[in-house]
Amino acid sequence: MQTSRFLKPFRESFLQPQKGRIFSCFSHHHNNSSSVSEEQQQHQQSDNIAHDLRSLLNTYTRRRIQSYNSSSSLYRVSSNDFLNFSRINSTFGGGGVSYNHRLLLQHGFCSKVADVKKTEIDDPSQRAVTTALWANFLVFSLKFGVWMVTSSHVMLAEMIHSIADFANQALLAYGLWSSKRAPDAIHPYGYSKERFVWSLISAVGIFCLGAGATIVHGFQNLWTTQPPGNIKYAALVIAGSFIIEGASLVVAVHAVRKGAAAEGMKMRDYVWRGHDPTAVAVMTEDGAAVAGLLVAAASLVAVNRTGNPIYDPIGSIVVGNLLGMVAIFLIQRNRHALIGRAIDDYDMQRVLHFLKNDPVVDALYDCKSEVIGPGFFRFKAEIDFNGVVVVQNYLERTGRGEWAKQFRDAGKDLDDATLLRTMSNYGEEVVTALGSEVDRLEKEIQKLVPGIRHVDIEAHNPEKEIQKIMPGLRLNDPEKETKIMSGIQLDDPQKETQKITPP
Repeated sequence: MQTSRFLKPFRESFLQPQKGRIFSCFSHHHNNSSSVSEEQQQHQQSDNIAHDLRSLLNTYTRRRIQSYNSSSSLYRVSSNDFLNFSRINSTFGGGGVSYNHRLLLQHGFCSKVADVKKTEIDDPSQRAVTTALWANFLVFSLKFGVWMVTSSHVMLAEMIHSIADFANQALLAYGLWSSKRAPDAIHPYGYSKERFVWSLISAVGIFCLGAGATIVHGFQNLWTTQPPGNIKYAALVIAGSFIIEGASLVVAVHAVRKGAAAEGMKMRDYVWRGHDPTAVAVMTEDGAAVAGLLVAAASLVAVNRTGNPIYDPIGSIVVGNLLGMVAIFLIQRNRHALIGRAIDDYDMQRVLHFLKNDPVVDALYDCKSEVIGPGFFRFKAEIDFNGVVVVQNYLERTGRGEWAKQFRDAGKDLDDATLLRTMSNYGEEVVTALGSEVDRLEKEIQKLVPGIRHVDIEAHNPEKEIQKIMPGLRLNDPEKETKIMSGIQLDDPQKETQKITPP
């Protein structure tokens, strides 16, 4: 009976040294005159073999599956029942050991969730959000006290602005905490997009509570005849708030610069197209707060110099419009992040260039990418593999002579069952070799772009697409196939060797 190649370590370490002693367990004929004690010894030997074989193959299979799933690390392999072993007495006319390695596909994966740690990254947004949270609380306290003394409309607008900022920073802080939760069975790609959700809610809060309430209050008091009192106190609070908000703005700008440097982008481009809108939200909100304080100061100075109280509600309306523009900008940024954006063209071209120049790849189809979190990406591609190269790589690793000998020996047997078993074993090994090639490509892609946490590679059958386009046509020329298919062509030498430069 031919066995799969993964039994080779067992044959070398266990079967060969004890070949003479356990040969009777696998023999096709038993001696009917053997004593009961000898039969019991044979059964005991078979049980021992099954136990040792189970231990060896379970260890091997665990390592193989853990290696196969190293890219996602979402599911762990069950520690029991990898392979089903039983002692048989009739298949070969005597005692022996059988195994069903196809159960590997059934028991290899289970519904238990792996012990994946929380997402830990160097997140400059965390410090910016924490700083802004406490700064806004302090500023709100100062503005509330001054508004109670002065009854200034613009100061009320600034107080509402600070309330909105504090609430929004609290939402951003919760989003950051929630986004770092570990993946589970319900959310296998993690919770990284949670920060986008809460950033969007924060932006909507700015638009409704900050901009809406401030503008409405300003219009309601356009025709008031009572100027604000105790402007000196308001000026002192504005100056103190300016210092506090300015310090928070500096921290937020530093976080945005750090994020832009991590993604290899200019700060201006990062503000519009960066993968993490949290730090950008803090920076724009703090920037709007500083600008709003300047508007409030200008309004109070105008009222004090001219004696006309209309400048006070006008300043409130200006601050409200400023908050509205910031809110609309943040809503758009988070909307794009939640819909699903592709990774940068430069990184995508690097990955495609690597795949197109790999010997095992004939063509690429339906290549897609998606940002699943700040600095986290997912890449998917369908690959038409070069079967000849896959088999050649496998035979170079295992040795051509081993399989050649097995096929020659199987061909000498008049019974087709032996040849079919050999072909089945060889086919399974080739499929395993294809899986190894997929694992290799996934690891190389993750090395090329470390932000790609999940790589999904599927084997593509171009003949199905050809049959859809031209029913009944069968092509054996790969060059003709690639001209018909809509995938990426591999017959342009200049395209293969062109240097990829960053945008």
